[in-house]
Amino acid sequence: MESRSASVFGIDRSLSGKAWRWRGGNMDLSDRFGGGPAGLEDDIVTQLLLSRGVARDDLERHRTPSLRAFLPDPSAFRDMDAAAERVAQAVMTNETVTVYGDYDVDGATSAALLILLLRGLGHEARYYIPDRLLEGYGPSGEALVRIAGEGSSLIVTVDCGAMAHEALDMAHAAGVDVIVVDHHKCSPELPRAAALVNPNRLDEEELAAAHGHLAAVGVAFLLAVATVRTLRRRGYFETRREPDLFALLDLVALGTVADVAALHGLNRALVAQGLKVMARRDNIGMSALIDASRLGRAPTCSDLGFALGPRINAGGRVGESTLGVRLLTTTDADEARDIAAQLSRLNDERRAIEQAVQEMAEGQIERQHNRSVIVCAGEGWHPGVIGIVAGRIKEKTGKPTLVIAMGAEEDGNSNGKGSGRSIPGVDLGAAIIAAREAGLLVAGGGHAMACGLTITPDKLEALSQWLDERLAADVTRADANRHMLLDLALSPGGLVPSLVETLESAGPYGMGWPGPRVAVGPVRIVKADIVGADHVRLIVSGPDGGRFKAMAFRSAESDMGQALLHAAQGRKLWLAGRAKIDDWGSRPAAELHLDDAAFCD
Repeated sequence: MESRSASVFGIDRSLSGKAWRWRGGNMDLSDRFGGGPAGLEDDIVTQLLLSRGVARDDLERHRTPSLRAFLPDPSAFRDMDAAAERVAQAVMTNETVTVYGDYDVDGATSAALLILLLRGLGHEARYYIPDRLLEGYGPSGEALVRIAGEGSSLIVTVDCGAMAHEALDMAHAAGVDVIVVDHHKCSPELPRAAALVNPNRLDEEELAAAHGHLAAVGVAFLLAVATVRTLRRRGYFETRREPDLFALLDLVALGTVADVAALHGLNRALVAQGLKVMARRDNIGMSALIDASRLGRAPTCSDLGFALGPRINAGGRVGESTLGVRLLTTTDADEARDIAAQLSRLNDERRAIEQAVQEMAEGQIERQHNRSVIVCAGEGWHPGVIGIVAGRIKEKTGKPTLVIAMGAEEDGNSNGKGSGRSIPGVDLGAAIIAAREAGLLVAGGGHAMACGLTITPDKLEALSQWLDERLAADVTRADANRHMLLDLALSPGGLVPSLVETLESAGPYGMGWPGPRVAVGPVRIVKADIVGADHVRLIVSGPDGGRFKAMAFRSAESDMGQALLHAAQGRKLWLAGRAKIDDWGSRPAAELHLDDAAFCD
């Protein structure tokens, strides 16, 4: 295997300023792919798996990830058996149960999963989704007490509750049992609950190594498995059919991908199988969501993150927080179409709001160029889009980013609500928890790649300095590893649909299981223009007669985009990116979605 320190094709500084390195071994097929040797496709898939950390003796399990191969015994999780017993008891004694979810996609899918599970068990559950603006993240004590007063004897919080000490104390005093199903970082002292199932509890160190990357919906699915097993043991299914747990995996796939959970191990199996379930379109709400997203085919992993997920999120961000759960649990096709259409309209509104906030936030970046963590704050910014904007700025700067919507004093609350996004190798959630414990925050928590917080205006600068000092070394190390990693190189004629199919067979791809990056060249630009707002479109050709389209999205104003539009004319290039199928023409063709480019000469 070639050392990663050796540059690919001698490229130490590309048009985006990166050195090109092999992710795994040297996969330079540029002189032999067209009609290459038999079995080459299998060699490519094997190398993709090995370069993503799969042991050679474990290759077959990862080629076709199944639940049978990856699903752990739910009882391995602390409090899982207690949670399953309590839910089973509620089902068998017909107690009133309320599922309390977060307002994002992970929360909505987690809540929908448990509601559909209980419905399949012959039990109708209630749900409660807090309003992002009026109530904020996590369970409030007032809401839990009110739910108890309305008759619920059991509340299950999903994607929230791990840090809700005060709220759960109030619920306990009100005499209601609370089960917490979460995946966010925990403090050493856990809140009072009937059960707290979370692979990221501090006393779950061994389990966290294997399953700490689960989204809340994945933990909820394991609770569903444990609950059905408990009811089976109690004889509940002697006179009724067991629910089809496999049918819930479309929800697990959507929540996992939308929450940017790492797609390795169990998560990869959950998403791979969930996409198959989604293609069946059995869930009426999910089917309506797919139609509203104008997908004329079965959804792919990227569709979950960029088409379906944002629409569910739009309800919690700029609309009504319950829309996602209502859509995913409805049995009425007309209602499903109406909600899906409403979510699409809200998503368009969200985009406009997001653009305005992003422009204001980016105006603050320049004066922070020496900081390791970017912190942008502004009064009047919509709290519903700050997480998205933080992600955009993180991608642009390559640094962990917090975006904070400050309140107005005239409204009686000048505190800021913030959202953060991190980069691989920098645990932002742990830093925010430490900042809260240091007295810099009113509230805060999260996981490695994302966080949320509440802060008073007078602590804003202190937080920025504190994060800069705490995370500087981690950011420096992460930045040193930010090479452009390549999986294989091809001649232009080798970029064909069959190759794309081979590459996709090692998916699904996402966070923690990166999509294969292909270098194609040498090529010359035949045509370069701007399409849409700021996307660069290229038509390129190579000396072997190969010709294809390449797209560099949101790059017209970047250094790379400008070079492709002007300076690269007539020069030989290597292009690097994701190979995709373009099916707009009379027959499918392969195209390249660009991440980078470099001159050959």
